[in-house]
Amino acid sequence: MGHFLPITLDEVKRLGWSEVDVVLVTGDAYIDHPSFGTAVIGRTLEAAGYRVAIIPQPNWRDDLRDFRKFGSPRLFFGVNSGAMDSMVNHYTAARRLRSDDAYTPGGQAGFRPDRATYVYTRILKQLYPHVPVVIAGIEASMRRLAHYDYWDDRLFPSILIDTPADLLNYGMGERTTLKIARLLEQGKGIEACRMLPQVAYVTGVKGSERPDVIELHSFEECQKSKRAEAENYQVIERESNKIDCATLVQRHGDRMVVVNPPEPPMTTDEIDASFDLPYLRLPHPKYRKRGPIPAFEMIRWSVNTHRGCFGGCSFCTISAHQGKQIASRSEASILREVDLITQDPDFRGTLTDLGGPSANMWRMRGRNPDLCRRCARYSCSMPSLCPNLDSDHRPMIDLLRRVSALPGVKHLYVGSGIRCDLFHPNNHGWDYFRQVVLHHTSGRLKVAPEHSSPHVLNLMRKPSFDLFRETKRRFGEICRDAGLRYQLIPYFISSHPGCRLEDMARLALDLKQMGYRLEQIQDFTPTPMTLATEMYYTGIDPTTMQPLHVARTPRDKADQRRLFFFYRPDQRRDIIRSLRAAGCERYISKLF
Repeated sequence: MGHFLPITLDEVKRLGWSEVDVVLVTGDAYIDHPSFGTAVIGRTLEAAGYRVAIIPQPNWRDDLRDFRKFGSPRLFFGVNSGAMDSMVNHYTAARRLRSDDAYTPGGQAGFRPDRATYVYTRILKQLYPHVPVVIAGIEASMRRLAHYDYWDDRLFPSILIDTPADLLNYGMGERTTLKIARLLEQGKGIEACRMLPQVAYVTGVKGSERPDVIELHSFEECQKSKRAEAENYQVIERESNKIDCATLVQRHGDRMVVVNPPEPPMTTDEIDASFDLPYLRLPHPKYRKRGPIPAFEMIRWSVNTHRGCFGGCSFCTISAHQGKQIASRSEASILREVDLITQDPDFRGTLTDLGGPSANMWRMRGRNPDLCRRCARYSCSMPSLCPNLDSDHRPMIDLLRRVSALPGVKHLYVGSGIRCDLFHPNNHGWDYFRQVVLHHTSGRLKVAPEHSSPHVLNLMRKPSFDLFRETKRRFGEICRDAGLRYQLIPYFISSHPGCRLEDMARLALDLKQMGYRLEQIQDFTPTPMTLATEMYYTGIDPTTMQPLHVARTPRDKADQRRLFFFYRPDQRRDIIRSLRAAGCERYISKLF
């Protein structure tokens, strides 16, 4: 059996190390599994010959002994807040403190600070002022330029301005992290890393030396003008949708934040190499007495087939972080991982998921790569399927059958969300859907229509609600023919920018007519670097620069959310009150 990456000084000594090359500091507990970024980066560096130690969930409120235990690393500190933005991890859409943390043993809250990347970086620079600090992960990645912060309700500067970090590695960081380590190994210094792709840094106002530079409105201009902020987002999204994009720079006072273009999409060989590293696929044994880690229990028997998403949903950060292009694993790599899972003595024969950010984007790509390189379209599926997209679902059907036939696999479920807007008469999408319903559903299949109002769906960048109606019809036919009593579970969002109370009343009526009584719903939460967040903050749709309605106050948001529960007697009085106040009396008799 292999070893965990060390998280204690005793483990470092047992490995016979006199020093550590790289120390990774994270807001999550350490789980040695390819679904958790700290483990991926740690194993990637280890495979290249570097000695890596991890400081998971350090105590930031005592004498800082956790930050001191390994001393000064030979190359650099790598810092991330964990698998989630720490503020999303801590607070609900109503800005209430959560009582649990899925990435901590026992689900206990309170083991990471608010704005963890900021806090950890400041502490490290205080203790080790001359050691380079590289920040990464979702919190740093989505805050690399000026951004709206929902929890403070104001525009924040780039995280590089508010922290003393030397470099920011955005997106999926294996390749860039290795390049940083090699340059520092050669003694070239952290300044040499500024020319790498997929990094951001702070410099003087002269900006970047790259020729393909776009200068955004300054942070100060955006503080004064929400229109300037909306115009910035237009540029940021357009460039992030490209494979070949420009360097972005943004002035913050007398300093300039520079964001270099990203690495090209990972090849199948590269993503296979990342997933095939010698993960132990378990939390560190130090946590055994503290209880299970919910996030690990959720994914323990699941397999990720790809990264990236070209769906372009306005409220989602996946494409901004993982990229719009799909990086797919090979079938052989996926089958190897399933084989490892079946050898686990705790495995009982059920794989809970085979998918990715969206279940059915595996192996989808442009037929003509040159067209993709020039494309700035926000989505390959909206407002219609791109004619250059190879969206054939037959490889996924074959993969499901192959995995199901492996020894030790009794049940294989698809738990990731299925994109029905990828179904086309000629790409076997509905055949894939039938295969999933009949053989890979545990009884409840999740889809995400998100809303029923056409203009809200347009702002969300989601397809017509008619597609959900068709999906529900086909689902019902498949289940009736097979004698199955399965449920199709839709997910919806309230308070999305552009959504008025009347839109929610219409959605509630649609749900009533379809026989739905929802239990789990989502209230829109603005998170950095999404189109919907820019709409929420600016009151402008950056794609058209036209103003739109935004539900901002707690009461407005509560009134919209309450309409999901039209069937509950305890909600009726408040729903009637809010509908009357909004001039939507005509829905009262229809709902009740």
